[in-house]
Amino acid sequence: MKLIFLASTFTIIYWMRFHKVIRVTYDREQDTFRYQFLVLPCLVLAMVLNSEFTVMEVLWTFSIYLEAVAILPQLVLLQRTNNIDNLTGNYVFLLGSYRALYILNWIYRFMTEPNYRQYLVWISGIVQTIVYIDFFYYYIKSWRNNEKLSLPA
Repeated sequence: MKLIFLASTFTIIYWMRFHKVIRVTYDREQDTFRYQFLVLPCLVLAMVLNSEFTVMEVLWTFSIYLEAVAILPQLVLLQRTNNIDNLTGNYVFLLGSYRALYILNWIYRFMTEPNYRQYLVWISGIVQTIVYIDFFYYYIKSWRNNEKLSLPA
């Protein structure tokens, strides 16, 4: 599963950077989100709130925290441009669904595995799913009404 995830991630990155049709859709003027406002707080939080203060644990915790908010630049860009094609809308929806399915997995593991506790992961996953809820609402609404997806400004 990890290999499929990595392969699909690298394929998406490759298409965004080098595919002649897809790369021209990038609008540098609209993409002004300052990612430092996500990376630095996540790094500080990982240094403060972690299970064990080791390099690998802090880096892992940092990745968990950053994953929870990493979609925010994309959502802000989609809202700013108000131009969401089907590929992008479906991609963002599936990313959010992936995290929501993780929550179901955690519930199952909590109920079937004794002493299963991952509070940092659970809270980060719930935060990430909450970030997606607004997008889910407009995605499902546009799908049900057979309309082009657009986010309110």
